[in-house]
Amino acid sequence: MPMAVDFSGRQFHFIGVGGIGMSALAFVLARRQVPVSGSDCRLTHITRRLQEQGVRIFWSQEAENIAQATQRISVDTVVLPQVVCSTAIDPSNPEYKAAMDAGCPMFHRSDILAALMQETQGIAIAGTHGKTTTSSMVGYLLLKAGIDPSIVIGGEVAAWRGNAYVGTSNYMVAEADESDGSLVKLSAAMGIITNIELDHPDHYSTLDEVVSIFKHFARQCDLVIGSADCETVSNQIQPDISYSLRPDSGADYIAKDICETAQGTTAEIWERGQRLGELHLAILGRHNLSNALAAIAVARRLGVDFNQIATIMATFEGAKRRFDHRGFHNNILFIDDYAHHPSEIKVTLAAAKVKSTEPLPGVNQRRVIAVFQPHRYSRITTLLQEFSTSFVDATQVIVTDIYSAGEKNSSGITGEDVSSAIGEHHTQVSYAASLDDVKAKLAAFLQPGDLVIFLTAGNLNQAIPDVMQYQLKQADKATLTSV
Repeated sequence: MPMAVDFSGRQFHFIGVGGIGMSALAFVLARRQVPVSGSDCRLTHITRRLQEQGVRIFWSQEAENIAQATQRISVDTVVLPQVVCSTAIDPSNPEYKAAMDAGCPMFHRSDILAALMQETQGIAIAGTHGKTTTSSMVGYLLLKAGIDPSIVIGGEVAAWRGNAYVGTSNYMVAEADESDGSLVKLSAAMGIITNIELDHPDHYSTLDEVVSIFKHFARQCDLVIGSADCETVSNQIQPDISYSLRPDSGADYIAKDICETAQGTTAEIWERGQRLGELHLAILGRHNLSNALAAIAVARRLGVDFNQIATIMATFEGAKRRFDHRGFHNNILFIDDYAHHPSEIKVTLAAAKVKSTEPLPGVNQRRVIAVFQPHRYSRITTLLQEFSTSFVDATQVIVTDIYSAGEKNSSGITGEDVSSAIGEHHTQVSYAASLDDVKAKLAAFLQPGDLVIFLTAGNLNQAIPDVMQYQLKQADKATLTSV
């Protein structure tokens, strides 16, 4: 029988506390006045926020940290910390080994989330794509509607200054991750499934294995809300409440008369054959309208009036690193996006193409420049054909070396292979191996009016500040020349 998580006051220690998923849980526990410590390799705005909540952080992952996190009640009595780790922590990690040797209670981060959701009316958002945005939408909508849920997601939202929020109600909105199979641990009052595809071939061999995990999750939810536009969800999960962008789908929630512009997306929302009213989203893309339908279904289930929903959703600005506007310099728009799967890239670039229709003074034609950092050898090898056809809405594609995320390259695939595969379907593709190569290529290539979007789940976005700074200097030079 699994060991129970103790929230009564026993110390928690997170190995890798600065990770996006780990830090959210550490924040929630610290806000509950539970003693929390953790280790990480560097100071970031995320770890700084945890320190502000009283979390003690060690700046290296060493065996000694476990002894430091142990509570000494008396000379003869010590209480070992409950140690939390993610799938990213290797068993050879010295801190992990020390915790095991000491006999600490060991938990995966999903165990902590599952235990927290057991205490609440959980609303778990799952799916291969769109989890973070949909979770953010649901959390934002319920927060602004006065329901005040606790929120745990894998992205940062300005409305609550981070990736977690502790509310006063008994509701908890949480992003539910399928990447390592831990989704099966979660049960919830409401479960949302946005879509199902093969995205983690490092863990799953076939789509059927992925479907099995989602079916298990669905059985553990009292109510399942799912997209009728994903054939796998519709046929394999058969959700209790469905939503769709297709007027003829017969779904419970439907978006009709969809209008996409550079300023956002507008649609008529229908609920079981009855018109609710008009919805406007400031964030772009039909995929985000679909995500919004899931959020609307949740809010309506909790009794929120549609007029209030529409007013709130019109002010939703999205999550960080999801079509995230990083700057506008020299008439060039810089966007950072987490897209790393062919389906995500397609819908993100479709949104970028819509955004590029926004007129700029003195610019006759705007280009969409996609800079793509392939992520994980296993994903790229398995889905190379799908990746090769995903860039149709980009004017120009720049491909970097593959970001390994700690994987071994058993297939021998390279970034040049990816560039060549895309080149079979796109006439404007080039290869820039390193971040420095990307910076140099963009310095020579970008021109006023361009929309440049960085597609990465790795470290490609670290190049954005330097590229923007270069264009800022170019704009200053142009201003001085014209004076």
